[in-house]
Amino acid sequence: MDLNSKEIQLQYEGFFQTPLLWKSKEIFNLEQINLPKKQVTIFEGKIQKKLRLGKRVERFVCNELNQYKTITILKENIQIQDGNITIGEIDCLLKQQEKPVHLEIVYKFYLYDKTAGSTELEHWIGPNRKDSLVKKLTKLKDKQLPLLFKPQTKLSLEKLKVCVNEIKQLVYFKAQLFVPYQQKHSTFKLINNNCINGFYIYFKKLSQFSECKFHIPTKVNWLQETKTQVNWISFKKFELDIEVFMRNKTSPLCWMKQSNGKIYKIFIIWWS
Repeated sequence: MDLNSKEIQLQYEGFFQTPLLWKSKEIFNLEQINLPKKQVTIFEGKIQKKLRLGKRVERFVCNELNQYKTITILKENIQIQDGNITIGEIDCLLKQQEKPVHLEIVYKFYLYDKTAGSTELEHWIGPNRKDSLVKKLTKLKDKQLPLLFKPQTKLSLEKLKVCVNEIKQLVYFKAQLFVPYQQKHSTFKLINNNCINGFYIYFKKLSQFSECKFHIPTKVNWLQETKTQVNWISFKKFELDIEVFMRNKTSPLCWMKQSNGKIYKIFIIWWS
């Protein structure tokens, strides 16, 4: 296995081990797909080198779904056209136990910020404050799932020989969640607390970790679980590297290794 294949396998394993953000229909009445527990397998697909994280996850989900004898993928990434204009995309149409399913796939990184919004769900925002959990849930509910019922989708469904009235709509929504460093033992009522994967800190408060070593993974490797055999850098070097991200108003995900060997996933944020 070459280096790139090893990295992709580690990304796949990290994706696979990320829990669903909620169970059943607890949030926005959106129902998560119910998959029997399986051991992580080998990723057998092909990934283009520059494939972005979201599309990469879609490939990983399809690889996972193919492990189940009760699931048949009918078609992935169905572009819905209105003349020459693409009005949307259906992530996946499949059959689960012979019943047709429209599946929308989401994998996100959210930080808990009590100053954002007024409810627990509204407090979960993207690392750069550009998106939020509620914004994504609303888009799923109001735009992505209703796409199935648009007249422009009818032809695609006819080609696959599925009747729109028989299709069940499900989501596959996973997330890694990060809480403020001072609240790293917090628990929450509405989401799956097993998704909490680390904490975030303000750049100006970094000096309290001056005894630690650091690693800055590329964005596609945000999916990976932490490991010891990486290129660890000193606090001094890390601080200089992070300054560049801060100037560009980008909050990177990093790994931090304490002197006792314990490794954490952390976000360094620019917005405070």
